[in-house]
Amino acid sequence: MTPDKRFVQMPKNFWALVRLIGQECGYASRGQITVPTKEAVAAALQALSLKTETLTRTLPDGNITWDVLLEYFAYRRDLLHQHVEPNLMDAAQAKQEFTRLKRRFKPTCPLPMNKQKGPMKAPAFLTGMVNMLIEANADGKACDHDPRALTTVAAGGFPLRTFARRMDGAFPSVINPVAVWEVKEYYYTTTFGSRVADGVYETLLDGMEIEELAAAENINVLHYLMIDARFTWWDCGKSYLCRIVDMLHMGYVDEVLVGREVITRIPVLVKHWIKQLT
Repeated sequence: MTPDKRFVQMPKNFWALVRLIGQECGYASRGQITVPTKEAVAAALQALSLKTETLTRTLPDGNITWDVLLEYFAYRRDLLHQHVEPNLMDAAQAKQEFTRLKRRFKPTCPLPMNKQKGPMKAPAFLTGMVNMLIEANADGKACDHDPRALTTVAAGGFPLRTFARRMDGAFPSVINPVAVWEVKEYYYTTTFGSRVADGVYETLLDGMEIEELAAAENINVLHYLMIDARFTWWDCGKSYLCRIVDMLHMGYVDEVLVGREVITRIPVLVKHWIKQLT
């Protein structure tokens, strides 16, 4: 899932409206992603004593805010229903894909276990698939599949930034990486808890740090989010999927890989990362 160019580089006040409207009008209802009407948006803003005249102003690209807002909400709904939902897997489907890739590649990279106990303890299927696919397409290049250190960007031997959180992977290393990624797989959860929500906000924090690095030092680190578990994200977490789409278009992640999408996209991405090394 990559951003739609129509909604990239939108001003911050556009995303302020998107978030506020999500809060007031809701993100989903009866299994469907919500596309609020102009009347519902106006009523919500008026209820908060906010001026609806804001929505008649012209954005820098010449589009009217009302039109762009409603177009974005419709786009987000269609993206989630037509692309995200079909790519999400449950534990059985993920296990099948994991097993198939393991037989095919015979990997030497780490294949970590999940953090569950008892009958639910199993390989971390999505993480394992990501690791195997990177190793198989990296042409022998190094990759830190399990960083146990903070990511640092340096120049001339001196650190410029050290990010606040440990990433789930870095290519080729956590020191001056070309790309970093986070994996959010929740195959055996039974509710959408605060831990899952925190994962979304952690990605936002990482993206803001990467954005600041690019603005201040003109150094770009590619940032990816990889998610899976149909029950967690689709049945329980549609509002957070909406926020992930928003985050993607705000520029805080370069791409979001959903479920089985990692199988087709990672080989393409790794080839791009290798070119960035030269």
